[in-house]
Amino acid sequence: MVAFFPISHTSCLFHTLLSSWFIIMSLAGKISTEIRVHATAAKWFNLFATQLHDVQNLTDRVHGTKLHHGHDWHHNESIKHWTSTIDGKVTTYHESIESIDEANKKITYKVFGEEFDHKFKVLKVIFQAIHKDEGGSIIKWIIEYETTSEEVDPPFGFLEYVHNGSRDVDANLLKA
Repeated sequence: MVAFFPISHTSCLFHTLLSSWFIIMSLAGKISTEIRVHATAAKWFNLFATQLHDVQNLTDRVHGTKLHHGHDWHHNESIKHWTSTIDGKVTTYHESIESIDEANKKITYKVFGEEFDHKFKVLKVIFQAIHKDEGGSIIKWIIEYETTSEEVDPPFGFLEYVHNGSRDVDANLLKA
């Protein structure tokens, strides 16, 4: 997120050192995407709430998943290990469920691990399946993040990964 603040012409020091605009980079932000899918919101939510381990069989973008810590894939204290293609390279990360909102078909995940921890203080991925009366549903992905420094770009590659992965998953959910 970039914010522009005009510099006062009364401040000679800033006026002589900088141009007429001053840029401040924010370390925290939110990015999102929505994708129209054919499978029902209930089917999507069920997959992510009770059958998350099956995602690796529904998209080639996920190479493998395993339970890293805990005994239940869908328990808040469980940690899953994912190996996926993100930004064109094989990436490994951990994920845990932060919260599940069944009424709104919404799940918040915490993403962390070696490849993300040096870039992000916070990386939350929020999934929501929204029913459409005319058929199908909308899958909404929101990524809330806080970077470790201004040099770190927002996680656009991860957003593209979940967006495109949703297309793959939808095609397979329709076959099921």
